[in-house]
Amino acid sequence: MKLRGKFNSMLLVVFGLALGASGYMSHRQLNDNARAEVLSNASVLMETILSARTWAVNEVGPNLRETGEDEEMLMMGVPAYAADKIMEAVYKRYPDYGYREAALNPTNLKHRAADWEAKIINSFRSDPAKTEEWGIRQTVKGPVLYLAHPIQIKQSGCLGCHTTPEKSPPQIVAKYGAENGYGWKLKEIVGAQIVTVPLSVPVDNANRMFITFMTTITGVFVLVFVLINIMLNSLIISRVSVMANIADEISKGNFEMGEFNEQGSDEVAQLSVAFNRMRRSLVKAMELFSGHGT
Repeated sequence: MKLRGKFNSMLLVVFGLALGASGYMSHRQLNDNARAEVLSNASVLMETILSARTWAVNEVGPNLRETGEDEEMLMMGVPAYAADKIMEAVYKRYPDYGYREAALNPTNLKHRAADWEAKIINSFRSDPAKTEEWGIRQTVKGPVLYLAHPIQIKQSGCLGCHTTPEKSPPQIVAKYGAENGYGWKLKEIVGAQIVTVPLSVPVDNANRMFITFMTTITGVFVLVFVLINIMLNSLIISRVSVMANIADEISKGNFEMGEFNEQGSDEVAQLSVAFNRMRRSLVKAMELFSGHGT
C-alpha cells in the first residue's frame, strides 16, 4: 500500500472512532434533554392539578357539604372532579396530554386503575416514602412520558365520601352506587395521579438536531480530508515521487537524470540535499570504476 493509502486509511479509522463516539454522546445528550423538557412540562401540569385539588379539598368541599347543595354543586368539592375540569381546558390546547386519578377501589369506575397504573400504585404502597415515579410507555400514538404522584389520605375530611355508603353524601351514593370507593383509611395510599405527556415531538426534534449535527461533522471531515490530501500531495507525495523516479532511473544506469532541485528547509528538502550528494558520489564512483576497468 502506498503512503497516501496508508495515511488515508489511518485518517478514516480515526474519523470513524471520533464520529462514533461523538454520535453516541450527542444522541444520548439530545434525548436526555428531550426527556428533561417533557418531564418539566409534566411537572408543571402536575403542580397545577395539585393546586386545584388542594383548593377543592380545603376550600370548596367543606363549605358545600355544610350547605347541603345539590349533586352538581357537591361534585365541585370533589378533588378528582376539580382536576378533571382543569384538564378539560388543557385538552383543548394540548389534546395529546393526559391526566388520570387512578385508584384501586374508586367510587367512579372510570378511575379504576389499568394494569400498568395498578403497578405504579402498588409501588407507592410498598414504599410509602416514595413521592414520585416517572417512566416511558409505548402507546399506539408513540412513546409517552408519565409522571406519577401517590394519592394518600392525609386528612380525615377526605374520608367523608369513602368510609361507608351510610356516611357518604346521598347524591354520591345515588350517582355511583354503594359497591365501590368505600373502606378507605387515613394515611392509606389509595391511588396515583398520573400525568402523561407525548415524547414524539421533542424526540423528533432531537433526532433532527442529531442528523444535522452528524451531517455537519461529516461535511467538515470530508472538507478536512480533501484539504489534508491536497497538502499531503503538494508537500510530500509529489516531491518524494519525483525523487523516487530519479532514484529508479539511476538504479537502471541512467546517470543523465538531473539532480532533484528542492528549495526550503523542511525534511523533504534536507532529504533532497542528501539524495543529490549520494547521486554525485555514485556517479563519481561509477566513473572511477569505468576508468579503472579500461
